[in-house]
Amino acid sequence: MIGNIGLPELLLILLLVLLLFGSKRLPEVGRSIGMTLKELKRSASVVLDDEDKTQEKTAVREAEGKGTAKS
Repeated sequence: MIGNIGLPELLLILLLVLLLFGSKRLPEVGRSIGMTLKELKRSASVVLDDEDKTQEKTAVREAEGKGTAKS
């Protein structure tokens, strides 16, 4: 659905944002949205890194368990 947004729709959204926040607050709102997205991406990256580390530890433990079971 988001992929179907064209130029007329974007202009309408921009006009609505301009009407809601005004031209003076628009840069502040943009900065705030940008900072929020940056923090969200950073948090998601941390969660994914933690998940990868957990999977690696699990794989190592399973490999060690299989290695000792054969001996």
